[in-house]
Amino acid sequence: MEIAKVVRSAGGIYITHMRSEADQLLESIDEVIRISRESGIPAEIYHLKASGLRNYAKGPQAIARINAARAEGLDVQADMYPYTAGATGLSSCLPPWSAADGKLFENLASKDVRAKMRAEMTVQTFEWENLCELATPQNVLISRLNSPTLARYGGMRLATIADSMKTDWIEAVMNLVLTEHNRVETTYFMMDEDNVRLNLRQPWMKIGTDAGGIDPTNFRGLVHPRALGTFPRILGHYVRDEQIMPLEEAVRKMTSATATRLSLHDRGLLKPGMYADVVIFDPRTIIDKATYEQPLQLSVGVRDVFVNGVAVLRGGVHTGAKPGQIVRGPGFGR
Repeated sequence: MEIAKVVRSAGGIYITHMRSEADQLLESIDEVIRISRESGIPAEIYHLKASGLRNYAKGPQAIARINAARAEGLDVQADMYPYTAGATGLSSCLPPWSAADGKLFENLASKDVRAKMRAEMTVQTFEWENLCELATPQNVLISRLNSPTLARYGGMRLATIADSMKTDWIEAVMNLVLTEHNRVETTYFMMDEDNVRLNLRQPWMKIGTDAGGIDPTNFRGLVHPRALGTFPRILGHYVRDEQIMPLEEAVRKMTSATATRLSLHDRGLLKPGMYADVVIFDPRTIIDKATYEQPLQLSVGVRDVFVNGVAVLRGGVHTGAKPGQIVRGPGFGR
């Protein structure tokens, strides 16, 4: 809260990836609301969700808590991606203390420490959230593996990998992370489609990918489909096909709502004096093609894209132009 007060003086906002998106989701939202209330600063919750089957019922409760705070006069908002799976490292299934002081791989190589880790991973705990346990091993998709001895497991579910290794999922997780010597990119299926639709309907919700951009022509392995399909999925599936919200509202949540939230007052709208960031698409045909199993498929229905007034996509083909600029918030240089 003290840091947020300083940010307030520079015109910024409090953006948070909350402590919990699962078992302590509601408590985490309460904390965000308290920080906003006591510091006097707007709060933005990154990719709001209720993770884990046992937490699906908390989705409407989370919305109710945020709406109550807004009714109180607090500026609490959120953003999301339109999928029922998230993605992060497989190492998120390991106790947080095991990675302290950069000793994760050293700890995984120790028989005694592994035994301690295993004991903690077998018990449901509210001290930390085991994403493998929340999703269940069958709903944990390993995106890619680089080690020659493990490459064949890339694109497979954790439960299947464990069976192939003739071990359980806990041992498989520790073996994969240790051998790869990195966090191991992983997709977790653990959200509810009804909650996705409910979130999309909220007027204070904004759309984001929560993913870096990739070039599908040279990328190897799997990646979360949100990296290639987020915005066309909103416009095609949720707007045109399911009529969750009007087209204009969806566009606002992708453009001006985001720009305004980040105090980028010269972007996000089509009007004189603004940077000309323009997307021309066909609302009748736009749709995502990327799937979890085959994510490197480009969306269709986008004809032209202009960035800062320069054409970067013409007739669906990249022009090679790279006119992007760094954008900065109101606190830059203060």
